Amino acid sequence: MIRLIGSLLFWAFLLTSSLVLFPIAALLWLFTIGFDSRRRILHAFTSLWASLYTWLNPAWPVRVIGREQLYTEGPAVIVANHLSLLDILVLFRLQTHFRWVSKVENFRIPLIGWNMRLCDYIPLRRGDARSIHAMMRLCDQAIAGGSSIMMFPEGTRSASGRLRSFKLGAFEIAKRNHVPIQPIVLRGTAEALPKRGFILQGRHPISIEVLEPILADEIEQYDVEAMTDRVRGILLDSLEQGAQHP
Repeated sequence: MIRLIGSLLFWAFLLTSSLVLFPIAALLWLFTIGFDSRRRILHAFTSLWASLYTWLNPAWPVRVIGREQLYTEGPAVIVANHLSLLDILVLFRLQTHFRWVSKVENFRIPLIGWNMRLCDYIPLRRGDARSIHAMMRLCDQAIAGGSSIMMFPEGTRSASGRLRSFKLGAFEIAKRNHVPIQPIVLRGTAEALPKRGFILQGRHPISIEVLEPILADEIEQYDVEAMTDRVRGILLDSLEQGAQHP
């Protein structure tokens, strides 16, 4: 019962805060659209908006490990494992500029989804070849404009917590655009909010581990399938090491 009440309070806070913050986001979009084509200002505001829900929740202490390894010399393709709906909020704690690639259904969520559209995040309808082609084209355009891309190469959340197989899209984009791949490992989000259900599961420490980027010149030495397997192996090794040394 305590978890149920706490969960209802959390989702009520998310809704009421979004009612307040979305109009501010809309005004920021209106006043910056003429000169901020990358939506850097709006994304920075969105990062603060999303981070509120972990900053203010004592049950979710978030630690960023290896922030100094975050690639900041230009655009990159950022890839992370996917365990929970909470992953999306947590990754905004990086406080760095990127454009999300997200399933099209998320863009239909009132307030939050509307803000995703204002930020020019990139929609994807899974299993739809035309949507995948459009997503790849928009990612190319975003990178050409100087923006990094954030993707979950598993494509969907892992119900078991084990790392699923990776789709090739993120790695095709990195190779074609000659930009680095930035691997990220998330831990603790599945325990805090499992894939199925919306009941928060009490106090669980969460970590974001920024791994060493794979630079573009190194990516050129591999075909897309081999690079996909290599990055998955890097994330898997990090997850297994973290399990042995929590």
